[in-house]
Amino acid sequence: QVQLVESGGGLAQAGGSLRLSCAASGGTISTYAMGWFRQAPGKEREFVAAINWSSEYTYYVDLVKGRFTISRDNAKNTVYLQMNSLKPEDTAVYRCAAKRFATAQAMASINPTLGYWGQGTQVTISS
Repeated sequence: QVQLVESGGGLAQAGGSLRLSCAASGGTISTYAMGWFRQAPGKEREFVAAINWSSEYTYYVDLVKGRFTISRDNAKNTVYLQMNSLKPEDTAVYRCAAKRFATAQAMASINPTLGYWGQGTQVTISS
């Protein structure tokens, strides 16, 4: 059973940067596609970014293209989300997810009852 723990959230100013980490334990994520999702108060869960097992393919929601970068280090069993040029509308709880043998694009529509999910880290961007 894979456990995922996010970290790196916090308070930042608009235009600033944060780097989120998602550390896995209980198993290797080397065969898993990994994704980041976010949910703001009163809003639906939203896909942010995903990466396939080998880092060959990444996939982003249009809203974050050019600002966010997803990466992974399979040796460290960790996935990252570098967030630059942050905006107040990026404020949300960010969660990572893992699904074995999935593609990066498929992670965008992952069934929330499948795969493994972290508890989330709060990101708050002030204007």
